[in-house]
Amino acid sequence: MFSEAPPTRIATLYFTEFPSPIGTIQLRGTAAAITGVFMEEHRHQPAPPHAAVRDAAPLRQARGELEEYFAGERREFTSALEPAGTPFQQRVWRALREIPYGTTISYGDLARRIGQSRAARAVGLANGRNPIAIIVPCHRVIGANGTLTGYGGGVERKRFLLALESGRAK
Repeated sequence: MFSEAPPTRIATLYFTEFPSPIGTIQLRGTAAAITGVFMEEHRHQPAPPHAAVRDAAPLRQARGELEEYFAGERREFTSALEPAGTPFQQRVWRALREIPYGTTISYGDLARRIGQSRAARAVGLANGRNPIAIIVPCHRVIGANGTLTGYGGGVERKRFLLALESGRAK
């Protein structure tokens, strides 16, 4: 779930890293919500906050859900999310959460879903800035001609995630 209002006080930021089939995953968040899921060499990854505390405990649920996802045991995530972004980006990221597991849509389809049929390029930019990869499934958006277009974690990781969701992962 996305928060509709910013937190009223400054929360402690935590991070942890763990291995996955697509390389090391870094989780970031507060005790209340996940604020980031990043892969090694992730494009558009913000610098870690200086005040972040390395502590896996507050991020345990999200890590467990991601591990279940990679094991093919989870199709939906329930961890609370709090991605930072513009109102437009927030709309795009909410729409991404509505794309069913194992399904792909085009950037144009996503633009139509948010009521901005002529904004496919802007939707693509917002998609690329998604700070909560995998859980907010930006990997499910492909080119109009069916090609795998860019992905913050790299096209090979996108290919792996789509294969995982279609039951073809190796």
